Parts: sequence; structure tokens; C-alpha cells
Amino acid sequence: MEIRKIRMEDADNYLDMLLNLDNETKFMMFEPGERPTDINIIKNIIEKSINGDDLVLVATDEESIVGFISVQKGEYKRIKHTGYVVVGIREKYRGKGIGSKLFSELDIWAIENKITRLELSVICSNTIAKHLYEKNGFEVEGIRKNAMIIDGKYVDEFSMAKIYNS
Repeated sequence: MEIRKIRMEDADNYLDMLLNLDNETKFMMFEPGERPTDINIIKNIIEKSINGDDLVLVATDEESIVGFISVQKGEYKRIKHTGYVVVGIREKYRGKGIGSKLFSELDIWAIENKITRLELSVICSNTIAKHLYEKNGFEVEGIRKNAMIIDGKYVDEFSMAKIYNS
């Protein structure tokens, strides 16, 4: 298992992993078949990571990407110190410490890039992910009521953040 920054040659593998995640969990944004499959969108995301504007780290098992963590940095002056985090791990690789390794690498990147606030949201019923985030320094700041619709029902999300002392 390797954790590393995404590379341009990962584009097809990364998209494939995301499409598989969409089918394996209801805790991510996209429903099966909803995610855009234009490889140029993925290449643009990778380009921003390579250039240092944002971050995408991948977890690999031999040739396959099995998980990721991404951060979209605040674009405007007043929020340049912030980053919005998304994380996903393929079903058969969960519970093996990959999430903690991804967050450990994220901490290094955040400090190097003068990020003092990381934010994420998690569906309230996703207790395993919430525990991972809390274990890695995130705290619940509030609840977003009716944040998503899953299986025709409204679900709430926790808004969570991690603050780095500057």
C-alpha cells in the first residue's frame, strides 16, 4: 500500500475508482451513473494538484487506486487559509488504516501550505467516517439539516473542521 500525490498518468485509474465508489456507498455525493465521465475533468483536477493549487493524494494497491483524499483550497483572500476535504476508500480496503495514513499526509501538506482550517461534511449516520475524522482532529461545528436526499429521504450532515494553530 502506497500513499502518494496523484499523477497525470493516474487519470483513467482515478476515474475508475471514483465510479466504483459511487456504486459501493451512499455516503458520497454522486449516485451511480451521475458522475461526469469526461476524462478532461479528471485531468483538470490532477493538474491543479500537480501545480499545488489543490491536493489529491491516492492510496494504491499495486496498480489500482483504492482510496483518495482531496482538498480544494480557498480561492479568495479571505478564505485562502482554508481547505475543503473529501475522502473515499474502496469498500474492501476500509478498516485497514488507509484513512489515517491519508490524513497524516494531509496534515503535512496543510502545514506546508499555510492551511489553518480544514473543513468537511459527513452524513450523520456515517459513524465510522465521523470517528475517523474525530480521531484525526476534526470536531463537529454544527448540523446541516436536510443536506442531502438519499433513497428519497432527507438526511442531515455534520459540518466538521480541524484548526491548526498558526
